[in-house]
Amino acid sequence: MGIQRNFEYTLDDHVALVTMRGGDNLINPEFIQECLYNLDVVEKETGTRVLIFHSAHPKTFSLGIDVEWALKALEEGDKDHLRRFFLDLNTLFLRILLYPMPTIAAINGHIFGIGVVFGCCFDFRFMRSDRGYLCLPEVDLGIPLLPGMVEILKRVMTKARLEEMQYTGRRFSAPECLDAGFATKICPGGILLDEAMAYSRGLDKKRSTIAEMKRRMHRDIVQVIREQDPHYISKGETIFA
Repeated sequence: MGIQRNFEYTLDDHVALVTMRGGDNLINPEFIQECLYNLDVVEKETGTRVLIFHSAHPKTFSLGIDVEWALKALEEGDKDHLRRFFLDLNTLFLRILLYPMPTIAAINGHIFGIGVVFGCCFDFRFMRSDRGYLCLPEVDLGIPLLPGMVEILKRVMTKARLEEMQYTGRRFSAPECLDAGFATKICPGGILLDEAMAYSRGLDKKRSTIAEMKRRMHRDIVQVIREQDPHYISKGETIFA
């Protein structure tokens, strides 16, 4: 078992289970760095071939960006810190998208905003059917997502459902998320991890093969993140900046 403050991982045969222990798992610089650290440790120091992420919070997977932290940075005029945050956030998204093994998000509760983008970086999403909603509230906050974030969402969602999510900002239930393409499978919370673990048993694949498949599969997303997003970030045309 390994741990770094708000993250913990355990091993079960060829599966690494990473548990987020940060309460609502708000995404801020600390979250990004600890997440990247654990991803590195699992890849480099274990022989696992499947990665599962879930939350220790009984009702929440991730509520997205840490608004309190972001507003404080704005009040202090620290826009450079905010720009660095979004560059580092993209590093995290790419790290998961291109991770050299199949990845599963076991979503046991609410998933909002950038937390949804984070969830879409995983290859498969098992979602709790009896509690929790998905919501993209950015339209009501007046803060459109970066082009790279939109591309990540588009790789998972049907276009019609994604447009509805973005333009209405309403909450979507697990069955609606299954219909939208976001959820690979929905099941009661009591068996969510068991179902994810059972699915992972058939994913014992060669790392190098998976890595190359992902490089080819996500080439267009990588290009948008690396070529378009820096323009928006450098000019301050990002969330809260």
